[in-house]
Order: sequence, then structure tokens, then C-alpha cells
Amino acid sequence: MFLSGDRQEQTPQLTTLLQGYTEFRDFDARELHLIEALRTLRIMHYSAWIARRWEDPAFKIAFPWFDSPRYWDEHILALREQAALMEEPPLEWNRDA
Repeated sequence: MFLSGDRQEQTPQLTTLLQGYTEFRDFDARELHLIEALRTLRIMHYSAWIARRWEDPAFKIAFPWFDSPRYWDEHILALREQAALMEEPPLEWNRDA
């Protein structure tokens, strides 16, 4: 959630984030490969959260797009994009920036 845009935009965001993080705690750069997997999990968890509560009338009002074919088409596309991103090398952390 803290990294947005394409890889070129995410790299400096990651550097800034980890500069602040490492002021308080060490970070193992070997864990960078988890970023996209955790992002995928968040995407799936969000939809599952809505689905589990779908029978609550408040959810149908708050998320009227949830049961539309367009939402699910876009959701599947997002998951396919995430699968492709997980096949790429992880972002690199420029510790010296």
C-alpha cells in the first residue's frame, strides 16, 4: 500500500520507506520478494472480506459494484498482473540514496 505506480516509481518510494524503517529496526533485504505476494494477498483478502459480509444490507449499499461482472473482470485482471509481477525480480533497495 505504501508503494504505488510502476517499478521506476516504486524504487525511490521503497528507498524512502526503508530509510525511515531502519531508523527503528533492521530490515532483511532478502524479504523484498514478499512485497508483491503480500500485495496479492491484500487484494484477495479485501474481496473475501466483502464477500463474507455480502448478506449484510449495509455492504450492498456501500459496495454496489461488488457483484457486477465489471468488478470481477477487473479483479481477475489485477490478479493476473500480480502473478506476472511475482515472476519478476524483486524491487532493489538503494541503501545509499
